[in-house]
Amino acid sequence: MSSASWHTRIACGNEVGGGFLVSARHVVTCAHVVAQDDPARGVRPTVTFANRPDLAAFHATVVVGDAWGGGVTDPGDLAVLELAEPAPVAPAEFAPLEAAYGAQPPKLLVQGFPDGYDDEGTLAEYRATADLPIAGEWVQLEALSGHGQPLAPGFSGSAVALAHTGQVVGMASAVAGDPRVRNGRMLPATAMARYWPRLGDLIPTPGYGREDKERLRTLIARAEAARVECRPEQLYNDALERHGTCPPERRFSSLWDAAWYLLTEAKDTGAPARYAARLADFVDDDTATRHALQSWPQGRPSPPRGPSPSPRTTPAPPHRPAPAPTATATAAPAPDPGPHPHPHPHPHPHPACKAARQWESVLVEIDHSGADRGQFLVTVSLGRGRDRQLVGARTLPRAKVRAYALERIGEAYRLLAPGADDLIAFALPKQWLNTPVHEWQRSKDDPTPLGSFSPVVVMDLSRRRDAMLQHALHRSWQVLEEQADLVLHRIECGSGRAAKPLTYELRRRAGLLGFAAPPKAARAKEQFKAGLNAAVPVILWPHTGCKGGHEEDEPCPGSTFLDRLAHYLTARAPGELPHEIWQLRQNPDQEWAQHLTLLWEDPRCLPDPAVGYQHSPIS
Repeated sequence: MSSASWHTRIACGNEVGGGFLVSARHVVTCAHVVAQDDPARGVRPTVTFANRPDLAAFHATVVVGDAWGGGVTDPGDLAVLELAEPAPVAPAEFAPLEAAYGAQPPKLLVQGFPDGYDDEGTLAEYRATADLPIAGEWVQLEALSGHGQPLAPGFSGSAVALAHTGQVVGMASAVAGDPRVRNGRMLPATAMARYWPRLGDLIPTPGYGREDKERLRTLIARAEAARVECRPEQLYNDALERHGTCPPERRFSSLWDAAWYLLTEAKDTGAPARYAARLADFVDDDTATRHALQSWPQGRPSPPRGPSPSPRTTPAPPHRPAPAPTATATAAPAPDPGPHPHPHPHPHPHPACKAARQWESVLVEIDHSGADRGQFLVTVSLGRGRDRQLVGARTLPRAKVRAYALERIGEAYRLLAPGADDLIAFALPKQWLNTPVHEWQRSKDDPTPLGSFSPVVVMDLSRRRDAMLQHALHRSWQVLEEQADLVLHRIECGSGRAAKPLTYELRRRAGLLGFAAPPKAARAKEQFKAGLNAAVPVILWPHTGCKGGHEEDEPCPGSTFLDRLAHYLTARAPGELPHEIWQLRQNPDQEWAQHLTLLWEDPRCLPDPAVGYQHSPIS
């Protein structure tokens, strides 16, 4: 401590206290020490360096100090002074967050300026009682012994530092009212940074360096300037997901306050990055700030886990043997659908492989908002296997769902690893499943459909959230990958098959399910539910199919579609269908497939549903 030249004595009016230098021109002290500051009357703080008597006094200006209400127990008793000129003194260094606490708390030293020591100051020896904050603000200090210098007026604003290193852990802010009670309070460093965010750059935090915090602080300020419509508590809860750390009893005073709490209190070191990404979703009018928040702290997305071969360049293995005729229909020889866009489809992966590709999935979940049936909760995430990174979640009227989903899909692609196997998966309510999301125009500047740009599949949102059906889906994929022959169960035009026996049949023999027409009619809807309840992993149908009204001896467009589909699927592995159908959609000779809808769900390579957002609409 004898070499700590950053200790300061501060005089303002008739008040004297301590302070400490944190940058060449900034000194931190208590707000009540400089409460008499009034430049109009010529009352301004004067700063001297107690351990550098060779330096003249510095004039200073109070630049931070409005958070304190003026009462002894009011929070925010912190002020920052800006010196008229830089001080030739090395600033104080802050200790790690837990350094002042423990089973045997270390000795803490405080240099103050009580009566009798107005100029040179004196030292008091204390220790922290516990790291449990009082009213979420202060830490109690108790004297190391029953004699020696107690905390008294003149110590307020002084640094509380580790005796063995000189590193700062907090600031003395209050003394006991009775001089016989040898205790006091300090404002810990973590609380100080709530009132002056720049201080957070200097305080060590797990996993994040000074530049990371400075950048986050700047981005939060830019987001606030853009008037984002979100609450700190909302972003905090979203960032924690299902991980540790309960929220504090107090309300957050700002977006930075919540971010700082996560930086210093969350046991999950990934929570601050999720907080930044969640905030990004609400920055609508500042694209640069949104992108910077999404990629904080490193400035670029983290790499995927495991290998991720590109679908554009992966070498193709030889054909799988063609299967035997399906068990559910004996159709006439199917017309040749034309040349395959990918002449060497991938074979069934070995069961030990678990999934043919290491997809990086852009998962779009659309659900009715709990607040209003006319509102929909749209959640967009990037999935690497079972891991999820939230990109955006917003409650919107139906008319705005498409534009928001497409914009956030584009944002998710900024986070994909170069060359990754990309998959866009829409988890939709049943009444949305025939929405041709694969035909959505990719962007305002690109009129081509989304499904020609990337593999696009749909899933039933309610099945995604049914644990029993998810377990059954795992089993269905295991059976499919062990089969030598691929079965396509056909639902022909006008089929009257009852749902219950169809469910049993689909469970008995795992396979794919094909519809000759969109499942919109009442009977077809029940048959479609049968496929979902039987845990059929792949269901296919044309967006525009047979409309009926033709004679029995006339060719049915729906049957023709199923024939083409059966022929096409003979040499395809179910796990590769998103990639295969994507390539098929790009072939102008395969017009029959342009309006094909693919329901495909492999829970082994998709993140779990966003259950945290099911019931609480986000606005």
